[in-house]
Amino acid sequence: MSEGLYTIGELARRAGLPVRTIRFWSDSGVLPPTGRSAGGYRLYDEAAAARLDLVRMLRELGIGLEDVQRILARRVTMAEVARVHLRTVDAELRALRARRAVLSLISERGATAEETLMLHRIAQLSDAERRQIVTEFVAGTFDGIELSGDAAIIAGWMRELPDEPSPAQLDVWMELAGLMADEGFRARLRRIALAGPGPAGGYDVRARALAEAGPALAKGTAPGSAEGRRVLDRVAGPAADRGALLPWLETVADARVKRYWALLAALNGQEPSPPAVPTLTWVIEALRAHQDARSGG
Repeated sequence: MSEGLYTIGELARRAGLPVRTIRFWSDSGVLPPTGRSAGGYRLYDEAAAARLDLVRMLRELGIGLEDVQRILARRVTMAEVARVHLRTVDAELRALRARRAVLSLISERGATAEETLMLHRIAQLSDAERRQIVTEFVAGTFDGIELSGDAAIIAGWMRELPDEPSPAQLDVWMELAGLMADEGFRARLRRIALAGPGPAGGYDVRARALAEAGPALAKGTAPGSAEGRRVLDRVAGPAADRGALLPWLETVADARVKRYWALLAALNGQEPSPPAVPTLTWVIEALRAHQDARSGG
């Protein structure tokens, strides 16, 4: 050091940086030399050394040289630049977490090449792209239908992949995305929406089915048996309502719809509700059996 000034080599040793880095920053204008030696070499004073420390910190934070220049020229505050870069870093962290979830899921389940590609594509979706998938799903499925009951819940309860998806949640989203792309599933949801709440007391019938037919199913009671008919009477109520009840139950008792509910619960960290389709299927079989019995009688 000569007369309180550093050569570029001395400044590099002081900062622990390569000479080429300091020369590049100097050429870029973010670290102008204080002066020149008699031989034309760049010289830097203590203020330049402090400026170098600031440039180094900003670069380590991922801030580009153009923004560093603007900060040093006081055309923008450090806080303003930091807020912009914070959003960028947050986006990068979300992408890294999704990538990690994909790798964890592949390592855990031994995914095929096709599944790996699907997982990767799902992980690359932005929040906006996931919202767009959901928006298109709801609009295409329920277009022109006044929603009520289950259909309204189905249309409104879609969620996005969490910011920190676990391998299990990523797997759930993959299956959910597959369901939303299934034309048969979309057609079934539309039929459910068009069916509405069903015959009077339809939702009450479903609740009674879980309470009454569930235990009968667990015990192995045959739907067409005499005991099955007694259970059906407690579930279905007056025989006059059963003509409309059977086709409504056949519409709403869909395993894919119930799987949809279970996937949503898993994606949102909620306990899934008890599976209703096996019980409703038992009631449907009982309705058919005893309807045939009445017809035959």
